[in-house]
Amino acid sequence: MVKKTIQDAEQRMEKTLTSTKSELGKVRTGRANLAMLDSVTVEYYGSHVPLKQVANMGVPEPRLITIQPWDRNMLGEIEKAIMKADIGINPNNDGHIIRLPIPPLTEERRKDYVKIIHQLGEDGKVAIRNIRRDALDQLKKAQRDHEISEDEEYNGGIDMQELTNTYIEKIDETIKIKEKELMEV
Repeated sequence: MVKKTIQDAEQRMEKTLTSTKSELGKVRTGRANLAMLDSVTVEYYGSHVPLKQVANMGVPEPRLITIQPWDRNMLGEIEKAIMKADIGINPNNDGHIIRLPIPPLTEERRKDYVKIIHQLGEDGKVAIRNIRRDALDQLKKAQRDHEISEDEEYNGGIDMQELTNTYIEKIDETIKIKEKELMEV
């Protein structure tokens, strides 16, 4: 019972960590990053599909993203979708390929992004702590229902706290890496 509860909590914490990393990946850093385009959907023959399903995307230079659609007729649609997505980048269309030049960030904008990164990291930590609380509540309920002993509940609580600390450290490391990447000129 205790192992199952801890394993379940660990799986949920892993999902939270992955989610937090993907949210942090969407924050612009002044470097070309394809994750910035994850939210862009293109109208393709009447349905909205993610950009990566209609074009090859690449990063040939640190400050440039190139998008080459498989169907050349899609250039205009892709350009409109990027403009509508409001990611702060103006696409350049040369008739064959779309180039997204990433402008360098100002110092003020970098500091704003650092605040956003810390907020996203804090949200991830809160989610991890909520998972810990739920798991501890399950252990207390099991102990009240005499499914496990008090010692098992106590030891499960200690294991849960160690697991929580591990995942919070992983989120902190991710934030530090992203902050270092952001402050790099």
